[in-house]
Amino acid sequence: MVARTTTSDAISVSTLEVSVPAPRTGTSPAHRASARDRIVEGTAALLARRGLQATSLTEILSASKAARGSMYHSFPRGKEQVVSEALGLAGQRTREWLDRWDGDAADVVTERFLHSWRLLLSRSDCTTGCAVLAVTVAAVDTKTLLDEAASVFRSWRTRLAQLLEHGGLPADSAAGFATLLIAASEGAVVLARAERTLEPFDLTAEQLLTQVRSLLAAARA
Repeated sequence: MVARTTTSDAISVSTLEVSVPAPRTGTSPAHRASARDRIVEGTAALLARRGLQATSLTEILSASKAARGSMYHSFPRGKEQVVSEALGLAGQRTREWLDRWDGDAADVVTERFLHSWRLLLSRSDCTTGCAVLAVTVAAVDTKTLLDEAASVFRSWRTRLAQLLEHGGLPADSAAGFATLLIAASEGAVVLARAERTLEPFDLTAEQLLTQVRSLLAAARA
């Protein structure tokens, strides 16, 4: 079982599955901007739950409680543009979330990262995953979206490597383990969703925690 972290870490779930804020009313410029933001956030949430192909413009509008005119005005290039901005939002929010852990020990960073994924799975009954992964596996013929998904993953790997190094791992070990942590946790989320159980995620998490503690012990020896 993945160890539990502090209550403050629970808010990171809204980073991984971008929640849809309550709709607002009005026709002011501020409202138009908020409608645009709701469309982007609604798209990110749908991608995490339903994947790229199953996320239609109609469903995006329904989830975001936005008018069709707002979609056409804000995103003249259609679905690809909305998905692109949703990827950017997911990437930015995750980096901001990771920044809060700078200075924590490498095993604590790992534990919090895994705990947040587990919390997302638990709260969604293993029906929600990663919006960036959802785009990656489905956008095989859309180079722009693939490039943007790759950029997001690279930014996560880079930031996690920095945190792990600041937390006590040598630079080469930090870079390698950051990649493993993302790859293994993303795969474990997929298995948990497929099997509708947390067991594969917990087994993977225990292995990752054992490994990072071994790396820390070796670095301190």
